[in-house]
Amino acid sequence: MAYCPVLLVFILAFVCVSTEDEPLPSQMTRTERIQLREEARSMFYHAYDAYMDNAYPADELMPLSCKGRWRGVTPSRGDMDDVLGNFSLTLVDSLDTLVVMGDFSEFNRAVRLVLRDVSFDHDIIVSVFETNIRMLGGLLSAHVLATALRNEVPILRWYDGQLLALAEDLGRRLLPAFNTSTGIPHGRVNLRHGLRGLSESRETCTACAGTMILEMAALSRLTGDPIFEQKAHRAMDRLWMIRHRTSDLMGTVINIHSGDWVRKDSGVGAGIDSYYEYCLKAYILLGDEKYLARFTRHYNAVMKYISRPPVMLAVHMHRPHLQSRNFMDALLAFWPGLQVLLGDVRPAVETHEMLYQVMQRHTFIPEAFTSDLQVHWGQHPLRPEFLESTYFLHRATGDDHYLHVGKSVLRALQQHTRVPCGYAAVNDVRTRAHEDRMDSFVLAETFKYLYMLFGEERDLPVHLEDYVLTTEAHFLPLSLATDGLNSSLALNIDQPHEDKYTKTCPSTWSLEASSVRRPLRTLLGGAGRPPARPRPLTDPRQLLALADMGISVLTLPDGRVQLLYTVATAKSSKEASEGLTFMREMSKWNTLSDTENGVVAAGVAVGERVLAAGPAHFGRQLTGGERVHGVPALAHPPDACSPPDNAAALAGKMAVAHRGQCTFAQKARNLQAAGARLAILLDNVDGTSYGSTALFAMSGDGIDDIQIPTVFLFSLEGNYLLAQMESDPEMVVSVGELESLKRLESCAEGACEALLQPPGAPAHAHTFDHLKSVLSQLVAQFELSLAGEEAAEPCTDSDSPDSPDLHVTKDKFVNDESRVETLHNNCSGEGSCAGTAEGSQGDAGTQAQGGGEGDGF
Repeated sequence: MAYCPVLLVFILAFVCVSTEDEPLPSQMTRTERIQLREEARSMFYHAYDAYMDNAYPADELMPLSCKGRWRGVTPSRGDMDDVLGNFSLTLVDSLDTLVVMGDFSEFNRAVRLVLRDVSFDHDIIVSVFETNIRMLGGLLSAHVLATALRNEVPILRWYDGQLLALAEDLGRRLLPAFNTSTGIPHGRVNLRHGLRGLSESRETCTACAGTMILEMAALSRLTGDPIFEQKAHRAMDRLWMIRHRTSDLMGTVINIHSGDWVRKDSGVGAGIDSYYEYCLKAYILLGDEKYLARFTRHYNAVMKYISRPPVMLAVHMHRPHLQSRNFMDALLAFWPGLQVLLGDVRPAVETHEMLYQVMQRHTFIPEAFTSDLQVHWGQHPLRPEFLESTYFLHRATGDDHYLHVGKSVLRALQQHTRVPCGYAAVNDVRTRAHEDRMDSFVLAETFKYLYMLFGEERDLPVHLEDYVLTTEAHFLPLSLATDGLNSSLALNIDQPHEDKYTKTCPSTWSLEASSVRRPLRTLLGGAGRPPARPRPLTDPRQLLALADMGISVLTLPDGRVQLLYTVATAKSSKEASEGLTFMREMSKWNTLSDTENGVVAAGVAVGERVLAAGPAHFGRQLTGGERVHGVPALAHPPDACSPPDNAAALAGKMAVAHRGQCTFAQKARNLQAAGARLAILLDNVDGTSYGSTALFAMSGDGIDDIQIPTVFLFSLEGNYLLAQMESDPEMVVSVGELESLKRLESCAEGACEALLQPPGAPAHAHTFDHLKSVLSQLVAQFELSLAGEEAAEPCTDSDSPDSPDLHVTKDKFVNDESRVETLHNNCSGEGSCAGTAEGSQGDAGTQAQGGGEGDGF
């Protein structure tokens, strides 16, 4: 019986760019490097002095108000304030930065202030994770450095471990958080009363639970009490046990009582980042090889499923070939630095270059950005992760390119964030509007890494090779590996047969990094470049990975890329199966509806218009045909971050408030307390609309006390609502599921299309049903062939009347030039069964890279 060799063809257009090769940055002179180092020093002191003069002993400085931020005094920002404990956070977090700067006099004064003023006996609920990395880590680092320097620096000879005693007091106040059946700690704890009032606490993030081992182990080994290290080891052991056993990936949110996964999306950014970091650094600091073995398994999984050079997109941990979202977050910028510690420098260079292109396009790296490097969430709180990786890459390669990158960051900070009272966070990188916020990590990390980048080894009073830097850039000595017994529990770990990183130690070997950056720069396109001509995809690592799975890549004359899958060309049967899964899930993603991706669009019916709105992960959900009707009313203050002073006007109505200054959940909570029956939140960034901006679901803050429904409108839709409210103050609007509202009679003539939706905007996914049906038939054929089963019918000539072409036409997809035109299913006379789908960037090419639930912030 004859078989048809399996061949699947997708034609995609990856529109890349080609520009004239840029000259490499010149070597930075020592004079310029010293000038930049001193400018970084002055930036630190501008922020530090502003905090000490206007905010201390408060936890943080509000640089626009020029006053301190106190827990319970300053208007609440919801769960953002869990980092605050009225314990002089910024000063403690920045103590070791003073040592790095060589300012022993101020360090001495600051330590005395901490010992005089800081207390942890407060009836305040704080984040266990943030308090551990910032406060406990800051105290331990300052203690270690003060002890190391006291014999060399006369003014520190008085120091005799007082900071360690303070750290032990704090550590004991964090211990109740570990009292769970799983050993996975609660996300929050009361500094005075432990778990009192936290009986409803059920969930925590992977990073929150897995970023305790360095500080807790250091505390145990410095004090001689093993309890802290034992608790942290138990938490790490439980996290390892609940990884996905097939993919070796971790999810992002866990039930602390059952150990079950609540959110199974897996990436290297928010919610999971520092867990991976601490797996590797626990091995480096403690010498415990089980952590290297664990990290190796995780790292190989990340590089196999999540890393798609040059981007890194989250996947479902249990279905790792299926991406869970089409955007990345700024916290993944730490990853290249971690790869340098592992010794895998080439992919670190690639990912860093991608991030640098994002920065060049937007001046800063936004909190979230899409796979085509566009802004998804525009806030930038002066995060340090990109500078951290820049610093480690410079140390690893000696390439002055990274000094020039650091210079670009320094100039952006000086030009766009410096204010008379410190440095203000950027509310949106598109407008560069300021936010009244200067987190403690700006002093603890951002300026520290900037200074160390331009400084040389001889400029620093700390021998960096003797320490591990924690996730908050605090110093813990490598000598801890021999201080006391290793108190971790024995755990057998199955080792893979082939593992290039099993015995890898930290490495700083050099490579020609520019040869890696140049192709990526060509692929991604630089900011502010002249118009570019089409260029085919030429990333050799990606081509090789596809080839191993039986997927070959052909570049068409018009710049599109054709992917062809054949079983016979795969490297092995396992790789062939991977290739089939890859192609099948590419096609499946196109057919996923909003519901399957976790974002069910809401709608706000205003007169004869239905405005598309984002839902919320908190409050009552309006499902099916359920609708809420009411009169909208503006809240005052407009951001609703404090209790509205016009509660009487909001009672029983739909309260309208603006985005910004606090969490979505906090706004909804305040509006609910004022008596509103529903909350409508409007974007604060001009020009956004449903037709041009990805819809997302607003995140909650983990407190389940919001009952009213809440929806989000982009600015153009929000302005339309405000205009209608002004013309008719008693106007009644309806809110429900978008699809449900579209079935109203008033939509019969198209009045319910998204407001200002461009002509080529994506239509709903159900119009792909025919395409899905045909692709499913192809997949069924491939699976039969892969399993070696007999074909139902022999392959026939392509012009046979029994094998007619099937056509699917979709007039609206992304724009008039990029639409799915035809899908053919035929068997050629040469004995190969082929399916061809044609389209351009923005359809199959882009859709294959996206999907999943959008996080709202």
